[in-house]
Amino acid sequence: MDRWVNKVAVVTGASAGIGAQVAKDLATLGVIVVGLARRDERVEALKNELPEKVRKNLHGMKCDVTNEAEIVSVFSKIVEKFGGIDILINNAGIGNFHVRLIDPGSSSSINDTVQTNILGLINCTRQAFSSMKDRKVAGHIINISSMAAHRYLIPPPGLSHFNFNVYPATKHAVKALTEQFRQEVTKEGLGIKVSSISPPIVESEFAEEYQSDIMKKLPHLLPSDISQSVIYILSTPPHVNVQDVLLKPVGALA
Repeated sequence: MDRWVNKVAVVTGASAGIGAQVAKDLATLGVIVVGLARRDERVEALKNELPEKVRKNLHGMKCDVTNEAEIVSVFSKIVEKFGGIDILINNAGIGNFHVRLIDPGSSSSINDTVQTNILGLINCTRQAFSSMKDRKVAGHIINISSMAAHRYLIPPPGLSHFNFNVYPATKHAVKALTEQFRQEVTKEGLGIKVSSISPPIVESEFAEEYQSDIMKKLPHLLPSDISQSVIYILSTPPHVNVQDVLLKPVGALA
């Protein structure tokens, strides 16, 4: 990770869960981290969980990734304040598992999921790439995807009300977008890497309201497990690009 010390990483969805853990771990390793979230005050509060000597490495900025104009504005501010973007962690993601695709009135929830999980990722990547290209930086873009991009999801036993609706489709899109972005940036000849990480159920606020007693008994991972994968990917030598890391907890049957 030495090559990334004092470089700038943008982490979306950094107020809790995986994003918060990644932001803290990268800051601890000497990376200048800008955590984006609608609740940016929670990103700032994460500083209190860091060793005092590295708290200056973590910065929170308010950003709603469903708003393209806001993304453009915030990324411009990051470039102006920190000089550019070297790493992008596309972590922001949502899912409303109370609705079905066939339910009347489900469009709002479905649109929010698509806007966040797909278009937010595209727009953030476009802005980060622009900064890398302008400075001819061999940066790294990492998309937090899901095992939902690799297999058909069946609601856990006892949770018949649990509906994945459009969520798996958005993660299949992330899988395809990761490769498409990799193809596009490779042609630029700058050495920029594009990777993804596909975890299963992760203990975080994302799934908290669905984590009934049954859910909590299922094998799952922790945000720190995903963060360690981010660090592994960033630690690979310049000539190695990790396409996708698939993670499963021990004991998982699917």
